Amino acid sequence: MESKLNTTNPDHLTFESGMLQIAILGGIRLEGLDRMRATLKVQVEHLSLRHNLDLYNDTQVEKLIRKIAERLEIGTSVAAAALTELTDELEAYRLKEIELKVQTQDKRKQLTTAEIKQAQEYLKAPNLMCRTMEDIGKAGVIGEENNRLLMYLIFTSRKRDNPLHVISFGSSGIGKTHLQEKVSALIPEEDKLEITSLSGNAFYYFGQQELRNKLILIEDLDGAEEVLYPLREIKSKKRITKTVVVKNTKGETRTVTLTVEGPVCVAGCTTKESLYEDNANRSFLIHIDESKEQDQKIMSYQRKLSAGKIDGSEEHKIAELLKNTQRVLKPVSIRNPYAEQLKIPDEVFKPRRSNAHYLAFIEAVTFYHQYQREEETDKETGEVYINTTLEDIEEANKLMKEVLIRKSDPLNDAGRKYLEWLKAWLKMENKTSFTNKEVRQFLRINPSNQKRYMVQLQEYDYVEKVAGEKGKPHEYRITQLDEYEQLKNGITGILDKIMSGLAGAKKPK
Repeated sequence: MESKLNTTNPDHLTFESGMLQIAILGGIRLEGLDRMRATLKVQVEHLSLRHNLDLYNDTQVEKLIRKIAERLEIGTSVAAAALTELTDELEAYRLKEIELKVQTQDKRKQLTTAEIKQAQEYLKAPNLMCRTMEDIGKAGVIGEENNRLLMYLIFTSRKRDNPLHVISFGSSGIGKTHLQEKVSALIPEEDKLEITSLSGNAFYYFGQQELRNKLILIEDLDGAEEVLYPLREIKSKKRITKTVVVKNTKGETRTVTLTVEGPVCVAGCTTKESLYEDNANRSFLIHIDESKEQDQKIMSYQRKLSAGKIDGSEEHKIAELLKNTQRVLKPVSIRNPYAEQLKIPDEVFKPRRSNAHYLAFIEAVTFYHQYQREEETDKETGEVYINTTLEDIEEANKLMKEVLIRKSDPLNDAGRKYLEWLKAWLKMENKTSFTNKEVRQFLRINPSNQKRYMVQLQEYDYVEKVAGEKGKPHEYRITQLDEYEQLKNGITGILDKIMSGLAGAKKPK
């Protein structure tokens, strides 16, 4: 029997059943065979209606049938028959597309029953966040306890409709790429794309759904300027399009629109914090730990590795377990009943986007705990979802404090580190003022870098000149020694106060 479904345009499928004409706007997602979400435009002659629903949800389908009958003035039996036939046709189309995709792409790893059980038990066990942080370390990620768990959860968000993004900042050779590589090694191979060199135009030639829900890893943002624009667009709009002119075998030209769909999770590394503001605004910013303590942790690991005292097989075993936990996480809707009572500190710059990041990260924590949450059903829409808990918010706050502090600091990372080193040196030397030469001799810092830091510190009134004339050394002093501690305590205090208020109040309905 000839199909009534026209699939010429995968983003605008059409279907006819008697007097009913139905357009499926945006096409059908291939992922998640347990649901079939669609946006339908149903039309009878000059009358039409648009509706978004899951065609596998009886409650939603019944409501649509009644709406079609009332709005378009046809019988419910006609509408029901058309929707049933449409669902059958879409099922057949989707299975055909999935088979085609499997033939052209690498097959995903099929977990055994034992592997599935082990991964699910891991996600169901208590203290999931603490255990995950420890196991990331056991898999070979040294130190960076807060950053590594934050990054892992951001990478996990790739499976959601609105993934998070992350940029790692730090000096050259300090371990930015190492952290990203090690944490991304805990994500299944089929779910990530690693980019070392790629032109901006090449980005448009991926398959339409090839990047959907993928983790895109950029080793060095400094060498990937051409892909920053398409990356920014696919982050915001969840798709990118480009019209190109092509020639057929006869030499005839025609225009073709290339479309690559998201959503995607993007991660990258750079030393140049100020150059990526447009992308940074859309991302979580992680600053690599450059402390002496972190240096000692890494060098100790290197010595043990060289001495043969690191069990590589155990690291591999833990990495495979964490990959499998990623594979058993399923798309699920999340509702945060506490969202209206949450707020970010007033000190945070660009509060609108930061607030969205904060709420989205809380949802990412809830998503990771999905095997510990009871599914609920919306009586009105039939949507199945899980709820955010106070524990999720508390865990998110622990990881977000440093991020929010950084977003509240007018200084960039390099300027802040210089100022904190300066404070520590003055305290150690029991001094209240300093000259640039004294500081350079102690910190062994490049004069041009020091000049740049001092300009920034004076611009924001963190440092002022107290003595010195032209041709003579200038003396400076720090205007407020405890300003950063006050900022950190203020951010922490606001988050803790909100948590205390939520804990003492009734759970919102």
